[in-house]
Amino acid sequence: MLIILGGLPGTGKTTIARALAKRLRAVHVRVDTIEQGIRASGVLDSDVGPAGYVAAYGVAEDNLTLGNTVIADSVNCLQVTRDAWLAVAERSAMPAVEVEVICSDKAEHRRRVETRVTDVQGLLKPTWEEVTDRVYEDWGSRPLVIDTATADVDELVAYLVSKLELGRKSIKP
Repeated sequence: MLIILGGLPGTGKTTIARALAKRLRAVHVRVDTIEQGIRASGVLDSDVGPAGYVAAYGVAEDNLTLGNTVIADSVNCLQVTRDAWLAVAERSAMPAVEVEVICSDKAEHRRRVETRVTDVQGLLKPTWEEVTDRVYEDWGSRPLVIDTATADVDELVAYLVSKLELGRKSIKP
C-alpha cells in the first residue's frame, strides 16, 4: 500500500510519517531528505524543482513492487504531484490512500514553523511567511484529513491504522 501524506510545512507530517512507518514497519520516503541530498551533491545550477519528487516516486515504486508498504512524506501542494503519487501506486498495482495533515490551530502551527529545528543537515526550513504564501491547491474530498492540533501523535497514528485496516479490502489498486 502507498500512504501519501501531504500538508503544509509544520503541520506534523514527518512526525506522523515516522510514527506510522514504525508502527506498520513501512518504508518512509521523505521528499525533504531527497531534495537536500540533491542540493548537497553540488550538481544543481538552480532550484531543485521537481527532481526530489521524481526521485521519491522512483524509490517508492521500487519498494511497492517489492511488496513493501510505503509512506510518502511531502508537502504535496499541487494536484500534479498528487496525481503522480497515485500513478506510482497504479503502476505498482498497489492500493493508495491520500492523507492530508493539517494543524487547525494557526497560532500553534506558526509556533511550530518558527521554532522547529531541522533534522536534515543543511536543510533550511521555510519561514512562516513562506508557508502562508505557498501555493496550496485544494484536495477536494479525496483525502483522509487528520488534524495535529486536536490529538497527539499516538492517537492520530492509531486512528490512521484503524482507517487503513478498515479500508484495506475496499481500496483498489
